[in-house]
This record gives sequence, structure tokens and C-alpha cells, in this order.
Amino acid sequence: MIITCTYFFSAFAQSDKPAASIANNGKVWTSVYQQRAAEYKALCFQAYNIAKLRLDIALKQHHNKPYAVVTDIDETLLDNSPYDAQKALNNQEFDSKTWKEWTAKGIADTVPGAPSFFKYAAKKGVEVFYVTNRDEDERPGTIKNLQLYNLPNADNEHLLLRQKASSKESRRQDILKTHRIILLCGDNLADFDALYDDHPSEENREATTKKLSKEFGNRYIILPNATYDDWEGAIFNYNYKLTAAQKDSVIKAKVKLMPQ
Repeated sequence: MIITCTYFFSAFAQSDKPAASIANNGKVWTSVYQQRAAEYKALCFQAYNIAKLRLDIALKQHHNKPYAVVTDIDETLLDNSPYDAQKALNNQEFDSKTWKEWTAKGIADTVPGAPSFFKYAAKKGVEVFYVTNRDEDERPGTIKNLQLYNLPNADNEHLLLRQKASSKESRRQDILKTHRIILLCGDNLADFDALYDDHPSEENREATTKKLSKEFGNRYIILPNATYDDWEGAIFNYNYKLTAAQKDSVIKAKVKLMPQ
């Protein structure tokens, strides 16, 4: 696979297109890691193994509300690395049009360990709620993709898409009205707590993570995603209009290098 990627980079550099940015080159490599690295798969299995242990412990405690697990979809349950890799190899930024063309297909693969965990939860009588920031017009493709793998509760009632705000807090609170949430699964810190909403700085995100450190591996199950998410937005101060050259300048200024 390294040979293949080297070929792509070489061919890309020899084309008439502008050289790929550091950010886009990086997204190719992170997509390769997500698709090919056994270490990535091991991290996902580890996360969902811990989730299973925590679910079993929680189920020993009786409660007057039915139990629920809340999960994000993209890079937590479904693997979108083919889309990310294609855009990066073409030196193109994310855009909603091509993204929605991808999600409408309903063919994304699953994240390792995810299907077996959510099916296990359902067998234990735990409802699964899919809380995602996909848009309403992505509902048919999303349900199609979930049902492709016979995932539990893959229906309109349990699929909570973004309506107006990207914050997931109100949707979590709606679930809490009728259920006890015993686990939250995600790849982005905002999947877990409202403290990560409203575009906090890198420093605030780090401070909040230290504050909530005991929740990770307990109620919060986080999956690896090195390709995109709010960590990337925080690096660029959530300025999504930066040019490739401007992004490269920020990356060069922030990356830690060997002392001279």
C-alpha cells in the first residue's frame, strides 16, 4: 500500500494540478492508516471491548427508565475513509455536495468492533440511538447504510439528525427524558459533553479533557479519527475559509520539531 501511495503522490506531483497541501497529503496518509493499519483496528476493538465491559456493569444496576447507548455515526460506526482519501488525492477540500453524494450511496463500511457491540447491546435490551450531524436530506442513505449491516434500531425514531444547531446536547437531553444513557460513543469530543460546544480553543479543549479524564473509558468511549473533526477546526481557529497555503503556514507554525 505504501508503494501505491508513493505512486499516487508522484503522479500527482507530475500533473498540471497545484501541489497537494500539507493538510491534504496528511489526509491521504491518515486514510491509509484507517484502512490498512492493524493498529487502527486494535484501537477500535479496544474501545468497543471496554464499551462491552462498561455496559455489562451498568446493566447490573436497576433503573426505572429503559437503558440506552448513544452513538455518533461517522468514524465511530461507519468508515468514510474512501471519500476522504479521494478528496485529498484530488487536492480538494470537503464540500457538502460530494459528501451527500457519498452518503446517499449507503455503502460505507463499518468501524471494526462497532456492529458486534451494538448488536450485543440490543440483545441485552439496550436501545441504540444514532445522534449525528448529518443533515435531514441524508436520512434515506443513512438508514440504508445502517440497515445494510442489520444494525439495531436503524429507524427514524432512533436516528437523530442535525436540525438547526450542530450541538448534540439538546438531542441527548431529549433521549434522557425517556431513557437512562449508560454509554456515549464517538470520535469527536463534542459527541460527549456540551463543554466542547461553541468552538473552544485548543487550550480549552485540552483543559476540559483533563477535567473529564475519568469519564473516558467509563461513560465516554472514544474512537480514533486523525483525518478530521473539531481538533482540526481548533488548530485553524475554526476559520474554514483559509486557503491551502494559509493552512500550511498554520501547521508549520504549530507542529513541534526537533531542536536545532
